[in-house]
Amino acid sequence: MSFPILTADEAADLIQDGQSIGFSGFTAAGSAKAVPFALAQKARREHAVGRPFKVGVLTGASTGKSLDGALAEAEAISFRAPYMANPTLRKQINSGQVKFVDMHLSTVPQNARYGYLGRIHWAVVEACDITAGGGIVLSTSVGASNTYMRLADKIIIELNTKHPVSLLGMHDIFEPQDPPARTEISIFSPSDRVGSPICIVDPKKIACVVNTYLEDEAGGFDEPTAVTDQIGQNVADFLAAEMKVGRIPSRFLPLQSGVGNIANAVLAALGQSTEIPAFEMYTEVLQDSVIPLLENGRCTFASTCALTLSPKAMQRLTRNIDYFKKRIILRPQEISNHPEIVRRLGIVSMNTAIEVDLGGNVNSTHVMGKTMMNGIGGSGDFTQNAYLSIFSCPSTAKNGKISAIVPLASHMDHSEHSVHIVVTEQGVADLRGKDPLERARLIIDNCAHPDYKQQLRDYLNLVAPGSHEPLSLSAGPAMHRQFIRNGDMRNIDWAEYR
Repeated sequence: MSFPILTADEAADLIQDGQSIGFSGFTAAGSAKAVPFALAQKARREHAVGRPFKVGVLTGASTGKSLDGALAEAEAISFRAPYMANPTLRKQINSGQVKFVDMHLSTVPQNARYGYLGRIHWAVVEACDITAGGGIVLSTSVGASNTYMRLADKIIIELNTKHPVSLLGMHDIFEPQDPPARTEISIFSPSDRVGSPICIVDPKKIACVVNTYLEDEAGGFDEPTAVTDQIGQNVADFLAAEMKVGRIPSRFLPLQSGVGNIANAVLAALGQSTEIPAFEMYTEVLQDSVIPLLENGRCTFASTCALTLSPKAMQRLTRNIDYFKKRIILRPQEISNHPEIVRRLGIVSMNTAIEVDLGGNVNSTHVMGKTMMNGIGGSGDFTQNAYLSIFSCPSTAKNGKISAIVPLASHMDHSEHSVHIVVTEQGVADLRGKDPLERARLIIDNCAHPDYKQQLRDYLNLVAPGSHEPLSLSAGPAMHRQFIRNGDMRNIDWAEYR
């Protein structure tokens, strides 16, 4: 079956001002690249002659510089969901220039199907192959691509020959029925398959194919530090101790890990631990640190939504593709993050926080309560349904001027009812079965930086007597106010709150 072959510029010319586009991509892995970049150039041309040109952008999660980056720099985005990580786009969102809707990633495809996100005019999706019958073989991520292609009026395929056609067979494409016809999802271990290796679409909707040869734009990670290494070791030691007392089965449990330097450090520590058995992963992103774990058998299988790998790690995978196809499944985010499966498999979730308050509530999205960083991503999907939910972060930021442990979180993404364990380089606070005052004391004693311990204890002494929650609506934000005024959270005078 043949389709019109267009250049990226010709394909971009098909898209009109005000239209909504569902792009492939879950992180930079598998993101559409050529068409959004050409679309950004079109927007610049239109703006130069005084004509408006902006589009609504839906993706799986964050994307690469040729998508979010190029479109944001061209001021071509009117609406964005559900997650992003581009600095220019972040500024536009925080200034109100771009409307941004933050969503749990597992809910994005169904929200699109339910009509909550409006009409999707175009799906622009990267593939590594198109089968003779018109089936789409996705590249290094699934995200919400299968749903966007089904719902969109028209489809543009970026056929990226940088990714080998041998990726066929690594994907497991499955989309649940909508209520009231939805049935169970029959995944009982990370390696179970329930769907198809290809996306089946109506070939009449494919407007064109754009041939590309482009590497994923995955960014590198910082070198490990003493702080990230210690956080990783603290998590590994805690999980090993949980096994010894029988609260984690001796065969261990599947792991979910977030994105970033701390996540890499945690996985590295688990991989090196002689007390943790070989484990499986049921997660949304695989980073570089997982590839050697799969090669040496420390990780025996990984179910994911995206291969968020550096070019070097991706080459390592594709050179030995037959080995990795037996050990990796790529799923839609609706399945990789599905609450039903997370709870059934008994996932140990490990995510990062911006700040944690003394009640155990976690802020993972907004600095000082109002400035969006990236979004909630999939952390809530896993945290609310995990066998064991862990949040980790350095105890301080900005050279010690900000404490990650605060009296009252300035924004709350994950409540005390879902957060089991808090970890910093200082130690581990196990909040399970603890009342509010016990939680507060544990978090201060085990997780707060020494520069802030006494200040936090003084707050607790001020507010704890005579209430179930050790909370003051006036004194709770005092450390944030102190930072806004003086650039440093330390040296609070609690006397003014008595």
